[in-house]
Amino acid sequence: MARTMLTTTLLLLALSATPAVPSAPATKPAAPAEKKIEFDKHYLVLLKRAPNAAKMEPEALQKLQGEHLAHLTRMGESGKMVLAGPFDEQDDVAMRGACIYRTATKQEARQLAEQDPMVKAGRLQVEVLAWYTEKGYLAFPKAPPAEAPKPTQK
Repeated sequence: MARTMLTTTLLLLALSATPAVPSAPATKPAAPAEKKIEFDKHYLVLLKRAPNAAKMEPEALQKLQGEHLAHLTRMGESGKMVLAGPFDEQDDVAMRGACIYRTATKQEARQLAEQDPMVKAGRLQVEVLAWYTEKGYLAFPKAPPAEAPKPTQK
Protein backbone atom coordinates (compact mmCIF):
# COMPACT_ATOMS: atom_id res chain seq x y z
CA MET A 1 0.00 0.00 0.00
CA ALA A 2 2.82 2.36 0.83
CA ARG A 3 4.38 1.46 -2.48
CA THR A 4 1.15 2.29 -4.41
CA MET A 5 0.86 5.54 -2.56
CA LEU A 6 4.45 6.41 -3.34
CA THR A 7 3.94 5.54 -7.03
CA THR A 8 0.78 7.66 -7.20
CA THR A 9 2.50 10.59 -5.49
CA LEU A 10 5.48 10.38 -7.86
CA LEU A 11 3.14 10.18 -10.86
CA LEU A 12 1.21 13.24 -9.69
CA LEU A 13 4.44 15.16 -9.10
CA ALA A 14 5.73 14.22 -12.55
CA LEU A 15 2.53 15.26 -14.25
CA SER A 16 2.42 18.58 -12.42
CA ALA A 17 6.02 19.34 -13.38
CA THR A 18 5.43 18.66 -17.09
CA PRO A 19 4.73 21.83 -19.06
CA ALA A 20 1.21 21.90 -20.42
CA VAL A 21 0.94 21.19 -24.12
CA PRO A 22 -1.53 23.47 -25.76
CA SER A 23 -4.42 21.59 -27.22
CA ALA A 24 -5.55 22.20 -30.77
CA PRO A 25 -8.31 24.77 -31.03
CA ALA A 26 -11.75 23.27 -31.26
CA THR A 27 -12.70 25.65 -34.09
CA LYS A 28 -10.92 28.02 -36.42
CA PRO A 29 -10.53 31.53 -35.10
CA ALA A 30 -13.18 33.88 -36.44
CA ALA A 31 -12.14 35.80 -39.54
CA PRO A 32 -11.86 39.54 -38.98
CA ALA A 33 -15.14 41.23 -39.79
CA GLU A 34 -15.17 42.94 -43.17
CA LYS A 35 -15.25 46.71 -42.94
CA LYS A 36 -18.60 47.96 -44.19
CA ILE A 37 -18.01 50.87 -46.53
CA GLU A 38 -20.55 53.66 -46.30
CA PHE A 39 -21.05 56.32 -48.96
CA ASP A 40 -22.22 59.90 -49.20
CA LYS A 41 -24.23 60.76 -52.30
CA HIS A 42 -23.84 64.05 -54.12
CA TYR A 43 -24.87 65.24 -57.56
CA LEU A 44 -22.14 66.39 -59.90
CA VAL A 45 -23.47 68.98 -62.33
CA LEU A 46 -21.32 69.53 -65.39
CA LEU A 47 -21.80 72.86 -67.13
CA LYS A 48 -21.18 72.57 -70.86
CA ARG A 49 -21.20 75.25 -73.51
CA ALA A 50 -24.34 74.88 -75.61
CA PRO A 51 -23.40 74.02 -79.20
CA ASN A 52 -25.87 76.59 -80.62
CA ALA A 53 -25.12 79.39 -78.14
CA ALA A 54 -25.99 82.72 -79.72
CA LYS A 55 -23.35 85.42 -79.99
CA MET A 56 -23.80 88.19 -77.46
CA GLU A 57 -22.54 91.72 -77.14
CA PRO A 58 -19.72 91.93 -74.54
CA GLU A 59 -21.82 94.13 -72.20
CA ALA A 60 -24.79 91.73 -72.30
CA LEU A 61 -22.48 88.74 -71.78
CA GLN A 62 -20.82 90.46 -68.81
CA LYS A 63 -24.25 91.18 -67.26
CA LEU A 64 -25.30 87.55 -67.81
CA GLN A 65 -22.03 86.35 -66.22
CA GLY A 66 -22.81 88.46 -63.15
CA GLU A 67 -26.28 86.88 -62.93
CA HIS A 68 -24.70 83.43 -63.32
CA LEU A 69 -22.29 84.09 -60.44
CA ALA A 70 -25.12 85.50 -58.30
CA HIS A 71 -27.12 82.32 -58.92
CA LEU A 72 -24.17 80.15 -57.86
CA THR A 73 -23.73 82.29 -54.72
CA ARG A 74 -27.43 81.84 -53.83
CA MET A 75 -27.18 78.08 -54.36
CA GLY A 76 -24.11 77.97 -52.11
CA GLU A 77 -25.75 80.05 -49.39
CA SER A 78 -28.82 77.80 -49.48
CA GLY A 79 -26.69 74.74 -48.76
CA LYS A 80 -28.04 72.97 -51.84
CA MET A 81 -24.75 73.46 -53.70
CA VAL A 82 -21.51 72.94 -51.81
CA LEU A 83 -18.88 73.62 -54.44
CA ALA A 84 -18.61 75.23 -57.88
CA GLY A 85 -15.87 76.34 -60.18
CA PRO A 86 -14.76 76.77 -63.78
CA PHE A 87 -12.50 74.44 -65.73
CA ASP A 88 -9.18 75.33 -67.34
CA GLU A 89 -6.67 73.37 -69.39
CA GLN A 90 -9.35 70.85 -70.38
CA ASP A 91 -9.24 68.91 -73.64
CA ASP A 92 -12.92 69.54 -74.36
CA VAL A 93 -13.38 73.33 -74.45
CA ALA A 94 -17.16 72.86 -74.29
CA MET A 95 -16.72 71.77 -70.66
CA ARG A 96 -16.98 75.04 -68.77
CA GLY A 97 -17.29 74.09 -65.09
CA ALA A 98 -18.82 71.88 -62.43
CA CYS A 99 -20.95 72.16 -59.32
CA ILE A 100 -21.55 69.67 -56.54
CA TYR A 101 -25.12 69.72 -55.29
CA ARG A 102 -26.29 68.19 -52.02
CA THR A 103 -29.95 67.58 -52.75
CA ALA A 104 -32.44 64.81 -52.07
CA THR A 105 -32.80 63.80 -55.73
CA LYS A 106 -31.16 64.08 -59.11
CA GLN A 107 -34.25 65.90 -60.37
CA GLU A 108 -33.88 68.57 -57.67
CA ALA A 109 -30.21 69.12 -58.57
CA ARG A 110 -31.15 69.42 -62.25
CA GLN A 111 -34.00 71.82 -61.52
CA LEU A 112 -31.75 74.09 -59.44
CA ALA A 113 -28.94 73.99 -62.01
CA GLU A 114 -31.36 74.80 -64.82
CA GLN A 115 -32.39 77.99 -62.97
CA ASP A 116 -28.92 79.36 -63.75
CA PRO A 117 -29.34 82.43 -66.00
CA MET A 118 -26.60 81.10 -68.33
CA VAL A 119 -28.62 77.90 -68.81
CA LYS A 120 -31.89 79.79 -69.26
CA ALA A 121 -30.21 82.01 -71.87
CA GLY A 122 -29.06 78.93 -73.80
CA ARG A 123 -25.35 79.59 -73.23
CA LEU A 124 -24.79 76.52 -71.01
CA GLN A 125 -26.30 73.05 -70.73
CA VAL A 126 -26.27 70.84 -67.66
CA GLU A 127 -25.43 67.19 -67.26
CA VAL A 128 -26.25 65.71 -63.84
CA LEU A 129 -24.56 62.62 -62.42
CA ALA A 130 -25.05 60.89 -59.06
CA TRP A 131 -21.62 60.75 -57.42
CA TYR A 132 -20.78 58.57 -54.44
CA THR A 133 -17.78 59.17 -52.21
CA GLU A 134 -16.70 57.14 -49.21
CA LYS A 135 -18.28 58.62 -46.10
CA GLY A 136 -15.99 61.04 -44.31
CA TYR A 137 -13.54 61.61 -47.17
CA LEU A 138 -15.19 64.67 -48.62
CA ALA A 139 -16.08 67.65 -46.45
CA PHE A 140 -17.34 71.10 -47.29
CA PRO A 141 -16.39 73.28 -44.31
CA LYS A 142 -17.77 76.49 -45.82
CA ALA A 143 -21.12 74.99 -46.84
CA PRO A 144 -24.09 75.16 -44.51
CA PRO A 145 -25.01 71.78 -42.99
CA ALA A 146 -27.19 69.52 -45.10
CA GLU A 147 -30.85 69.38 -44.22
CA ALA A 148 -31.91 66.14 -42.63
CA PRO A 149 -34.09 64.08 -44.98
CA LYS A 150 -37.75 64.42 -44.16
CA PRO A 151 -39.48 61.16 -43.26
CA THR A 152 -41.81 59.89 -45.92
CA GLN A 153 -45.43 59.47 -44.93
CA LYS A 154 -47.23 56.31 -45.89
